[in-house]
Amino acid sequence: MGVGGQQTEAAVVFSWEEVQKHCSRNDRWLVISRKVYNITQWAKRHPGGSHVIGHYAGEDATEAFTAFHPDQTFVQKFLKPLLIGELAATEPSQEGNKNAAIIQDFETLRTQVEKEGLFKAKPLFFCLHLSHILLLEALAWMMVWYWGTSWTLTLLCAVMLATSQAQAGWLQHDFGHLSVFKKSKWNHLVHKFVIGHLKGAAASWWNHLHYNHHAKPNVLSKDPDVNMSGIFVLGSVQPVEASSWKKICFKYFEKFVAAHKLSNTCPTITSTSTSFYDLAWYLSFYIRYFSCYVPLYGFFGSVALNLFVRFLESHWFVWVTQMNHLPMNIDHDKNRDWITMQLQATSNIEKSFFNDWFSGHLNFQIEHHLFPRMPRHNYHLVAPRVRALCDKHGISYQMKTLWQGMTDVVSSLKTSGDLWLDAYLHK
Repeated sequence: MGVGGQQTEAAVVFSWEEVQKHCSRNDRWLVISRKVYNITQWAKRHPGGSHVIGHYAGEDATEAFTAFHPDQTFVQKFLKPLLIGELAATEPSQEGNKNAAIIQDFETLRTQVEKEGLFKAKPLFFCLHLSHILLLEALAWMMVWYWGTSWTLTLLCAVMLATSQAQAGWLQHDFGHLSVFKKSKWNHLVHKFVIGHLKGAAASWWNHLHYNHHAKPNVLSKDPDVNMSGIFVLGSVQPVEASSWKKICFKYFEKFVAAHKLSNTCPTITSTSTSFYDLAWYLSFYIRYFSCYVPLYGFFGSVALNLFVRFLESHWFVWVTQMNHLPMNIDHDKNRDWITMQLQATSNIEKSFFNDWFSGHLNFQIEHHLFPRMPRHNYHLVAPRVRALCDKHGISYQMKTLWQGMTDVVSSLKTSGDLWLDAYLHK
């Protein structure tokens, strides 16, 4: 049948039963557009990391492949040596999937929005966004440099810096998803500048975690955003399972924030060894920061100011990112089709000028997950069509107010804690 990643004749065909056998760490096959590929060795060299491609071992990866790769012609040269055959003509495109009509309609929609230019970025939008980030940083420093470092001015400076940091977080997200420039290398370069020099974090660290999240959102053991059972439990499935392990469940939201704040403020510790290039970029942030603020606050005062800014920013980050995901379905992998999986893991927050700015347009989380390479200023244009598609097929499309989204975070955490406690006491 052809193994070891060697290309075979097109006549070699496989059943889904055969493909699904190859889903272990040392033996991985996947399907793209009905072609079967052996990615066992390639996964180790995959630019997006071995985990993100390994999540689709034994499965159909067509939609994920299309969503993540802007230049599919270029990627084909890497796929060609891995081709070992194709699905038999009698086999469905996705094993066990009963949503063929939804998949077809979604592919039609994606083709239409691409032809309409909704995957093309507006340079002025991103230039203005970057400008307001730089302006906030400059004004924050000039204020305390000119008027002094009183408690009131220091607090205002911290708020301005936290706002700048949060907005830079949304901007690096754009470049990380390759949604600004046509060429990936320019997106990667500016991504390193924004996340490294403006935020003091590592691009490779972010890419590794975030692309795993997008590949299998809210899927236990695959999405790093919910794979935290060693610290606390989420959803309705994990609490019951964790109760049998007799692990501690953090019932209160403050502990949830603290855990996420830690992960948000310590990327430099976890990713130093991955790339000296990233290291140089985020060290430039600290060189610039301390050069500006040590003369005003001293070394320890500057460290305290930076920690307070991170404290404010991390809470902003947690609320925005979790209100779209945490109250949604969190479960083990069910090998669902792309659109169903993304919709069950995401919800939207109502559009307004403030909501768009406050969340970096991630209030349109549904559209972002379905079209991760689409520039965020176009989410609102495709949203009505996505909703119409969902209505046509009877799929839930959740839209909330900003307040409801935040309160749902707290209520979902309380529910998870109650489920854990009930399961633990009745074992």
